[in-house]
Amino acid sequence: MNYWLFKTEPMEFSIDDLAKKPAKTEHWDGVRNYQARNFMRDEMKVGDKAFFYHSNCEEPGIVGIVTVASKAYPDHTAFDKKDKHFDPKSDPDKPRWMMVDVKMARKLKRTISLKELKERSALTGMRLVQRGNRLSVMPVEKKHWDIILKIE
Repeated sequence: MNYWLFKTEPMEFSIDDLAKKPAKTEHWDGVRNYQARNFMRDEMKVGDKAFFYHSNCEEPGIVGIVTVASKAYPDHTAFDKKDKHFDPKSDPDKPRWMMVDVKMARKLKRTISLKELKERSALTGMRLVQRGNRLSVMPVEKKHWDIILKIE
């Protein structure tokens, strides 16, 4: 099993929005970074676990846990001219962008803030807390996953 972190702005799509979806499952669309896309396309597997992270808000942090519920498949928003994630260079016959479905496992008992994560020396090597890392989808090492669950 692999472990991941999915970042989203809660004004766009929050953990509560996911909880309201049928079967608490939704596609993770709009990823427009090649490295993040490659993680979803090449490395994610059904059943992998991920942290659900709220970014660009009053208190950025980890708010929940989701499970990867599908293999990667073409992100249809790239083909929709009316969608904000439209990419005129993406071709349905050779899609450039991918997405996976995520299913809510649970909300955390509390938000584990980015500030708190950065203060923990045991998490120094975690991608999320490293300077300049802005990926919306990133791997999480098992040791970091376990540490975060213990501080919940």
